Amino acid sequence: MAGEFELISKYFAKQKLERSDVELSQGDDCALLVSPPGTQIAVSTDSLVAGTHFLANANPKWVGHKALASNISDLSAMGAEPAWVSMAISLPEPDEKWLEGFCEGFFSLADAHNLQLIGGDTTRGPLSITLTIHGFVPEKQALLRSGAQVGDKVFVSGSLGDSHAGLEVILDNEKRLLPNASKLEKRHYCASSRASLGMLLRGKASSCIDISDGLISDIKHIMTRSNVGAELHCDKLPVSQELVEFCRGEQTAQNYALKSGEEYELCFTVPQHLIESVRQVAETESVQITEVGEITDSQTLKLFRNNKALQENVAGFDHFRS
Repeated sequence: MAGEFELISKYFAKQKLERSDVELSQGDDCALLVSPPGTQIAVSTDSLVAGTHFLANANPKWVGHKALASNISDLSAMGAEPAWVSMAISLPEPDEKWLEGFCEGFFSLADAHNLQLIGGDTTRGPLSITLTIHGFVPEKQALLRSGAQVGDKVFVSGSLGDSHAGLEVILDNEKRLLPNASKLEKRHYCASSRASLGMLLRGKASSCIDISDGLISDIKHIMTRSNVGAELHCDKLPVSQELVEFCRGEQTAQNYALKSGEEYELCFTVPQHLIESVRQVAETESVQITEVGEITDSQTLKLFRNNKALQENVAGFDHFRS
């Protein structure tokens, strides 16, 4: 049975990517890193725990992707370029087959972002993964939640709601009989990266956040930090055809889009005079962006469908609760 150091050497020390700003990574007590002049370092830490963020029997390749994608998403929301990541992972047993799949998903995404694993720790315990990710952003250019102004338009990237539908499939075997169930389950785990879009939004978006707790919850973080209100138009929320078929109707799909968490898409606000510029940069990245609302001075969130105010109380996302 492999021990801790054998596991590190066999699985976590085999990444071929070597960044020039990493002077020393795995093998010593600390990594030695060099940040480029004129930049700030964006840092985020997230944990994924079996039974809360994924099921223990989930495809380990998907778990590896999700663990890193959720952290990359935090950098994307700040407009930061991914650079380094460290990992602490606990395993009930040193399961090499599980680790092989996990590393395949993890390193495939890391390599695509020129993101180097610089160290970490493995230990015996309940299955959980904690990552600390670092990225670079030019000084004073980070996207924040606090810059939204009255009159700015609210945009989201991609389509929303698939992750919530996938979660329902994971938790309810009867939902596996619905159209596109397997596709939506995979989308729950394998979110697309918006790192390039986040970097291109620097100097254009007035505020930004990644959608991890559901649009209806995350827009409120922008409202609080910016001291503004917002209006969202539910009929404008972008949903996939697969989700519409799963939900058997577009309106239900849009309700999913409003509350779906762990989407890792971006919600951002844009001054009206910069909207065309933002549409152009999104087009260069082949990323769909959709205008879904507007920032107001009411300091409240108002929902509309077909220009009619809604009284519905739609809760945000809560991990693995029905």
